[in-house]
Amino acid sequence: MPSPASDIPGTGSGSWSRERATVVRRAGRMPTGPAEGSVIRAESEVPAVPLEWEPHAHPQHELVWVRGGTMTTRVGDRVFTVSAGSGLWLPAGAEHSGRLTAGVEFFDAFFATEGTPLAFDEPTVIRMSPLLESLLAHLARADLDAGSRARAEAVVFDVIAPAEDPLALRVPGDPRIDAVVGALLADPGDGRGLEEWARQLGLSERTITRAFRQTTGLSFAQWRQALRVHHALALLAEGWDVQATSERLGYAQASTFIAAFRRVMGTTPGAHAGGS
Repeated sequence: MPSPASDIPGTGSGSWSRERATVVRRAGRMPTGPAEGSVIRAESEVPAVPLEWEPHAHPQHELVWVRGGTMTTRVGDRVFTVSAGSGLWLPAGAEHSGRLTAGVEFFDAFFATEGTPLAFDEPTVIRMSPLLESLLAHLARADLDAGSRARAEAVVFDVIAPAEDPLALRVPGDPRIDAVVGALLADPGDGRGLEEWARQLGLSERTITRAFRQTTGLSFAQWRQALRVHHALALLAEGWDVQATSERLGYAQASTFIAAFRRVMGTTPGAHAGGS
């Protein structure tokens, strides 16, 4: 059963700030739908408050997706942000944690390891086409006969495909910059620049830059910008306007935030406001 999160502010297990109202689930769930003869089992829920799952794994493959908000998932050294139009495939046995914004319609489907002809052997962002979503919603029904279920499952396997531009961020695992990473994960709006961090850590700016590039492929500034976009998607889905989101994430001007967001997402923040 869910249990209330601590009121002490801090970073949750999934690399995001834990809000006061967050409900934490200690383990993932499995669907309660029919299992006999089923390769795919699906269901959905709409949590009224932010919902967080602590690290866990499933014996089956899992596909998660949302409507009307965002889900942030940590898998190993990567953070994925799932919004409308995309989903995340989690292979059987992959330990992951996650966080949903309040009021999001959350969907998950479990795929039996036997009988699933898919080759996604690592976490993969999936393009959630209207057809794929409809098929999985159809498979959540409890009154389907075996023939109808098998036909729908076959079409799912035909249409499921990776997204072209997945939003994923690699989390550095270098002790030299752990303090930088921890501070930014807790508060992406932290405005300390490379020079200030170098002085605080007793390192050269070049050393910090090299550490980020070696572990993520991005510079410090690029990594912070990508992290801010992940958080911007959640804030916008929760109802924050573009100006307030910009200020919360440490941008001096909304125009700078809009330009940075567009570079990463290819769209403006306004296109994602309110979970649209």
